[in-house]
Amino acid sequence: MHLRLAGKLFINFFLVIALIGIFTIWGGIHFIADGIIKQVQSKVKSDLNVAREIYQENLDDIRDIIRLTSRRFFIREDIQQGRFKNLRTELEKVRREEFLDILTLTDSSGRVLVSSRNPKLHGEEVNNQLMRWVVEKREVAAATTLIPVEEISKESEELAQLAGIEIIPTPRAKTPKGGRLNSGMFLLACSPVLREDGRIIGILYGGKLLNQNYVLVDKIKDIVFKGETYKGREIGTATIFQGDVRIATNVFYQDGRRAIGTRVAEDVFRKVLEKGNPFVDRAFVVEDWYIAAYEPIRDITGQIVGILYVGIREEKYVDMKKRAIITFVCIVLIGVGLAMVVSFLFARSVVLPLRKIVLACRRIAQGDFSSRVELKSKDEIEELARGFNFMASSLKERDDKLKEATSRQLIRSERLATLGQLAAGVAHEINNPIAGIITYLRLIQKKLGKNEFGDGEMRRYLEIIEKETTRIGTIVRHLLDFARQSEPNLKPVDIHLILNESLELLAHKFRLQGIEIEKNYGVCPQIIADFAQLQQTFMNIIINACEAMEDGGKLTITTRVGGNNMVEIEFSDTGKGIPPENLHRIFDPFFTTKPKGTGLGLSVVYGIIMRHQGEINVKSEVNKGTTFTIRLPVSL
Repeated sequence: MHLRLAGKLFINFFLVIALIGIFTIWGGIHFIADGIIKQVQSKVKSDLNVAREIYQENLDDIRDIIRLTSRRFFIREDIQQGRFKNLRTELEKVRREEFLDILTLTDSSGRVLVSSRNPKLHGEEVNNQLMRWVVEKREVAAATTLIPVEEISKESEELAQLAGIEIIPTPRAKTPKGGRLNSGMFLLACSPVLREDGRIIGILYGGKLLNQNYVLVDKIKDIVFKGETYKGREIGTATIFQGDVRIATNVFYQDGRRAIGTRVAEDVFRKVLEKGNPFVDRAFVVEDWYIAAYEPIRDITGQIVGILYVGIREEKYVDMKKRAIITFVCIVLIGVGLAMVVSFLFARSVVLPLRKIVLACRRIAQGDFSSRVELKSKDEIEELARGFNFMASSLKERDDKLKEATSRQLIRSERLATLGQLAAGVAHEINNPIAGIITYLRLIQKKLGKNEFGDGEMRRYLEIIEKETTRIGTIVRHLLDFARQSEPNLKPVDIHLILNESLELLAHKFRLQGIEIEKNYGVCPQIIADFAQLQQTFMNIIINACEAMEDGGKLTITTRVGGNNMVEIEFSDTGKGIPPENLHRIFDPFFTTKPKGTGLGLSVVYGIIMRHQGEINVKSEVNKGTTFTIRLPVSL
C-alpha cells in the first residue's frame, strides 16, 4: 500500500512537473526567440531612420549647392551677356569643389547653355521631370531622379558606363533573369535663374550619380554600425537599389566583390516596390540571411524609383538565441530535477501517516467504531486524522440512529399493514348497515312526502340523518381505498392529458370559488404509469388546494423534465398554507386539520407515488401558499 500510493503520487507530481517544464521550455524558447528578433528588428528599423536622414542630408546638401550657385551674380550677368566660356570655367570649378557628377545650365526651354563636363553639349535639348517641376513651380527642387543612359552619355561616357550596370541573375528574386540597366539614379537638384524682373532666364541643375558610387552607402554603414564585426566579417550593410537592382552596396560576395547588379528578394519586391510599404523582417540578401529593413525611394512626383536598405547579418543573433535557449533549458531542467526530488520526499511524508489512517479504517470496517488515530504533524494530515476520528464517532452515532430508525420503520409498516386489514374489515362491516339505513331513510322520506305532516321539523331531521350517513359512506370508501393499495396498471401515459382531464372534471369548482388556473407545461415525454391512479392523485392534490383557497386564489401547475430521467409535476396554490409543525405529519393516515376531513386523501396519494417509484415533497408558508412537487420516473 505504502509503495503503491507513494508511486502514484510521485508519478502524478512527475507528470505535472514535466508538463510545466515542457510548456515553460516551449514558451521560453518562443519568448526568447521573439524577443531577440523583435529587438533586432527594432534596431534595424531605427538604423533605417538614420540611413534615411543621411540620404536626405546628402540630397539637401546638393539642393543648397545648386540653389546658392544659381543665385550668384556672375551667372545672371554672363547669361545676359552671352559669356558662356567664363560660365563653364566657373561651373566646372563648383562641380569639382562640391564633388558633383554633373552641373549644367540651360535656358528656360531646356536647351543647354553650358555643361561643366562636356562643352559639346551646348545647344542640346535636356528634359527631365525635375526641370519641368521647377519651371512650373518657379522654385528650387531636389529629388531622386532617373535619367536615361542616352541622356547621361551626353554629359559623360564614363558616367553612362557606371549607370548601365549589368544585372546579375539572383536566387529568390522575382525576375531571376539578367540584362542591363538603361538609366541611372541621381541625387539631383534644380533651380531657376531669375532676372531682376523675375523672369526665368536659365535653369541650373546638378547632382551625383548613385550607380556604383559607394561613398554614401559606406558612410551609412560606418555611422550606423560603427565597424562592428562578428566572426571576422562586418555585421551591418547598407544598399541603394534602382528599382530592384543593387546599384550601390557594401554587401559582398565571399570573394570580396560588391554584389552590384543583384536583385532584391521577391517578398521584399512585392511589399516595397509593388505596395509601397516598408519591410522589416528576415530577408535573404545575395548569399546570406539578414534581419533587414527596406523602404521605398520616390521621385519628385511620388513614383517609387528605388529602395533604401540597411541590414544586420542574422548569424550573430541566431547564435545568441541558441546560447540563450540552451542556458534557459538547462536552468529549467535543473529546476525540474530538484522539483522531482522534493516531490518524492513529499510523497513519502504524506503516505506514512496515511498508512495509520488506513489501518484504522480497516478496524472500523470490521465493526470496531472505537478505533482512533493519533497524529501530531501540525498540518493538514493532522486535520485529516481529527476528521477521521470525528467521522468514526459520527459513524457510531449514525449507526445507532439508523438501527433505531429502521426499527421504527418496521414497526410503522407493521402497524400500517395491520391498520389496513382492520380498516378493510371495519369498512365492510359498516358498509352493509349504512346501505340498510339509507334504504329505509328513503322509504320514510317517501311516505312523509305523502303525509300532510311531512313538512317541517321532522323532514329537517331526516335530511341531517341522510347527510351524516352519506358522510359515513365517504369515510368508508376512503378506508377501502387506503386498505386496497392495489398495484398500478402500468401503460405509457401523457402527464398533460391526465392533468387536463382532472382540471375539466373540477372546472365547476374553480368557477364557483373564483380560482384562477395557470398551466406552465414543459416539453415532457410519456411515462409508464397507471392513468387512473395518477388522476386520483392529481385530483386529491387539486381539491386540497381548492379547499385551502376558500375565498379564491391562483393554482399554478408546472411540468418539466428534471434530473435522473424524471418528470416533475408542481402544484402551487396561494392558500392559507400548512403550519410548520404539521408538515411532517400530512401523509400520516387519519391526520387532518379540516373539520370534516378523513385524513386519508394524502395517505392514498403517498402510497400511489411510492408504488410508482416516485417522490413527493411539500413546501408551505402560512398565509402564502403551499407547493406539492411530484417526481415520477419516465420508465420503471
